[in-house]
Amino acid sequence: MKNPRYIEIDNLFYSGLIVVDYYREQSDLILKNLIETNINMNISIFYEKQNSYKTIKDLTYHIGNVGVELKDGNQNREDIDIAAFTYNDAKYIRKELQVNNEDIYFLYIYINVYSDNLQNLEYYLNKIEGISQSKGLKTIRANFRQEDLFLAGLPIMSNNKTIKESAKRNILTSGLLSTFPFISSNIFDQNGIFIGTNIYNDSLVFIDRYNTQKYKNANICIFGTSGAGKSFYTKLLILRYKLLGISQYIVDPEREYNNLCEKLKGIQIKIGPNSETYINILEIRKESIEDGERGYLATKIGKLIGFFNLIFGEMNEEEKALIEEKLIKTYKTKNINFDDKSLYNEINKNGKKQKEFKKTKDMPILEDLYKILGEDEKTKKFKIKLIPFVKGSMKFFNHHTNIQLNNNLIVADIYDLGEDNLKYGMYLFTDIFWDKIKENRNKKKAIYLDEIWRLIGVTSNKEVASFIYKIFKTIRKYRGSSVAITQDISDIFSLDNGTYGKSILNNSSIKTFFALEEENIKILSEFANLSEKEKIEIKSLKRGECLMFVGEDHILTKIECSKMEKEIIEGKSNNEKGNISN
Repeated sequence: MKNPRYIEIDNLFYSGLIVVDYYREQSDLILKNLIETNINMNISIFYEKQNSYKTIKDLTYHIGNVGVELKDGNQNREDIDIAAFTYNDAKYIRKELQVNNEDIYFLYIYINVYSDNLQNLEYYLNKIEGISQSKGLKTIRANFRQEDLFLAGLPIMSNNKTIKESAKRNILTSGLLSTFPFISSNIFDQNGIFIGTNIYNDSLVFIDRYNTQKYKNANICIFGTSGAGKSFYTKLLILRYKLLGISQYIVDPEREYNNLCEKLKGIQIKIGPNSETYINILEIRKESIEDGERGYLATKIGKLIGFFNLIFGEMNEEEKALIEEKLIKTYKTKNINFDDKSLYNEINKNGKKQKEFKKTKDMPILEDLYKILGEDEKTKKFKIKLIPFVKGSMKFFNHHTNIQLNNNLIVADIYDLGEDNLKYGMYLFTDIFWDKIKENRNKKKAIYLDEIWRLIGVTSNKEVASFIYKIFKTIRKYRGSSVAITQDISDIFSLDNGTYGKSILNNSSIKTFFALEEENIKILSEFANLSEKEKIEIKSLKRGECLMFVGEDHILTKIECSKMEKEIIEGKSNNEKGNISN
């Protein structure tokens, strides 16, 4: 060894620290901050169990001697306080050993740092010394003992007496908890998709949100201010799950996903004043209930009450009853009633009579309801409110459905509806996509609700919000995943004192928080279990960084992507490293 401060092995320089003292009391994991750094180091911990009987005997002798000194000795002696501390500590340890059946150990902790150049090695040593001191750990450098410290870090159980006398400290069984080393939040699901890297230790983050053994559901909440990276992250999820063949349905009020949909050969559905794509809100679809279940019309009426609440405003129970009566009458004009058999037509096929579910042309449209509403004085006010949807600017709602939903990636573009009317389109497509989710329980699928505050916020109503909550609560039964995306934190908690926003948050096993403004963090902390440290972290996150709650784990993550993924998502080439911060 040519230098007392380090050793060199295979072009790497090694230097070590010995932990020689600790705070008298530790309430936290003392190695957590060290392990979560990205510094190259090995931490070696030795525990040596001691003979409890002999320890109690020695402690009793010590307590007796020090007790006499404290009682009869000179109270002006300089070390009187130290003597009192050791006396009380000895009594405490003896009590724990005798009364609480704890064991006593000798503890040794060594930290071996390595780097390919001496300048970085010195920088790392200084950094570790600072972190250690902040956690109440006193360290000394193992100068002239570097080889012994290096050997202590190898899996050969080498704890040479030249270093152990400096490191030896006694500790009770309960105190061992604070030295537990495996505390860095790492998420590496075996069948998961790559999300990014742990900001603290650069470990890879892989999440399998469909792992029912680990997570209660596959739902995700993605919150973040504009420009924080939530849209890029959402598109990255869609791209990676598309490669796995998972069916995905996106409600897109801001026209953000069309380019991605085109690149991935999905289907784009646009509705608006200039669109020739139509969807009939009154259509009953075969997949709206599962095989073996009953109640097509009853199920549909329940959903329609929520939709008409958006148009007519919050209706009381009497008004809801009136609308339900008129809906029943409307469907009756098409020979549809509460008997599910009425949804089937009898056809001749190859000389055999067969039953076929009614086609879209066999369903009523809004104009049929509009006419029936006008027949009753009590409902004429509702007829007036339907005029824009039947004869006015939104008459594209008054058509039979003319699209086929036969792709595993469908984007509903409702941007042309305009700010005031987006909620109608969002509800319409959420209803359609929910039926698609229920088609096959054995197939994985996902529904993405961008700007979800429009459906569960104060501009919505309880019926619609309850429908959205039902999706988040029950979608796991269909192997599905609901994804809530928003930048308007205050709005999603604005309806009914935040009941629906909180319910959706609590029914999402994965929560992803990008950078938020202080006011939004304050609101979020009322409904999510955020520590003071996490509030500060969310506020200071850079673009593309997020705090993730994945099951019970809380982890700071930097979202990463390849150059090709970045080009697909952004629609342009980029020669830089693939991550959102670029």
